Amino acid sequence: MFDILVYLFENYYTPQACPEADVLAHKLAAVGFEHEDINEALGWLHGLAETTEQCGPLAKLPQGDSHRIFTNLEYQILGTQAIGFITFLENSGVLPAVLREIVIERAMATETPISLAKIKIIALMVLWSQEAEVDHLVFEELLADDRTRLSH
Repeated sequence: MFDILVYLFENYYTPQACPEADVLAHKLAAVGFEHEDINEALGWLHGLAETTEQCGPLAKLPQGDSHRIFTNLEYQILGTQAIGFITFLENSGVLPAVLREIVIERAMATETPISLAKIKIIALMVLWSQEAEVDHLVFEELLADDRTRLSH
């Protein structure tokens, strides 16, 4: 699934440039992705769209001085490296609180422990879905891990 997300980021400038789900599924199959992975990625992207829509009104609220407390389950799924990276993005101003929550929700939706490489892809996809401006250095950090480490 994560390879498909990276492929979408690399091949479609904005989410609006992506074709509809059925056409996209055919295109992904044509370039060699497995149907199970395609279905998983499309489901994940659908969940991203739903979560973003639900959180949309929250983005308009003023950002206060709040602190995020992670649950035990979030620590189990995300791990300290991913939580540290999410905190880094938030502290650097790249990830407002609403987008932080979307990243966490989408990471938890995988229901498997998340590596640092995977949380970077999730954060990248959330920012991509919002067409957010990302500082060049932060962008490089998001792309720092190569795809061979995705399985860890």
